Amino acid sequence: MGEDYFDDLAKRLRRFADQRDWDQFHAPKNLAMALIVEAAELVEEFQWLDPEESAHPDPETRRRIEQEMADVLIYLVRMADKLKVDLPAAVSAKIENNEHKYPAERVRGNSAKYDRYE
Repeated sequence: MGEDYFDDLAKRLRRFADQRDWDQFHAPKNLAMALIVEAAELVEEFQWLDPEESAHPDPETRRRIEQEMADVLIYLVRMADKLKVDLPAAVSAKIENNEHKYPAERVRGNSAKYDRYE
């Protein structure tokens, strides 16, 4: 998934909203709230699964997980479009930041937060 993919997806979602006159409901705060609801629905799919079941869900659970993941991405891309955020660039910058905050040689095998490292 490159930058073109996200641009095309944003255009498709913008067209979808425009055709339904839904842009009026897509303020960034509304999209952020909808994204959280969808993220919670994704978490709900894993809530009572053991680690093995969560790594290898049955076909019906996997289908529901895919649907919820798609919903999260849809709202994220729509919000990025409304706020003019270049998602691939933002992700790349965040990964770079994390590489500095969590140098592999210092954090390997340790899940502590960055401010807990000496």
